[in-house]
Amino acid sequence: MHNVFAYDEIDTVCAGPTRAEERRLKLVTAARKLFCERGFHATGMAQIAEASGVKVGQIYRDFASKDDIIAAIAESDFSEFLNEAALRAAVGEGDRIGVRNWIARFVTPERVCSKDQLMPEIIAEAVRNDRIATIMAELNARIRHTMRAALTVFAPEPSRSADVAVVAELILTLVIGQCSRMAAETDRDVTALQARILQLVDVEICALARCG
Repeated sequence: MHNVFAYDEIDTVCAGPTRAEERRLKLVTAARKLFCERGFHATGMAQIAEASGVKVGQIYRDFASKDDIIAAIAESDFSEFLNEAALRAAVGEGDRIGVRNWIARFVTPERVCSKDQLMPEIIAEAVRNDRIATIMAELNARIRHTMRAALTVFAPEPSRSADVAVVAELILTLVIGQCSRMAAETDRDVTALQARILQLVDVEICALARCG
């Protein structure tokens, strides 16, 4: 099957995080907590340094600006959420069940308080901040491409690309709306909502696959 992913990844044997990687993780973790509590604009590098135990001068060697820390958080969250390695394996094998399970996970995200709160903040910041807007545009393009790659397994014919694109946009819209609701109502039980969303998505997948 043609590889519908637009980028190549080289698998490497990881010997564990370096000291620099551990330090960056400490910075990002501390910054995430402060951003959730205070917001982006009320959090300065001095506060991040105090919370992380990393000196301000070292922070600037790891991250050129606070925007770069926000970018690192967004990249980390999206990479974890997308789990592209699992999807790539399923697509490469033409594994429709594996792809459907990946999509099911995508449309029924688990609640993670800090991520539920922070992603809407990042989206709002993109309206005011050109640097964050560029980052979000790149991530949105990546998500759209990844979802289309998943759905192409059910409708691989080039003539069906428009159908794939529409279903991808439908799924992304449902998930973005759901995440916004989860951020606005942190105590709301979304189990029934997610079940209904998954039912709708399964209908669309079945239509793409021309079930029955």
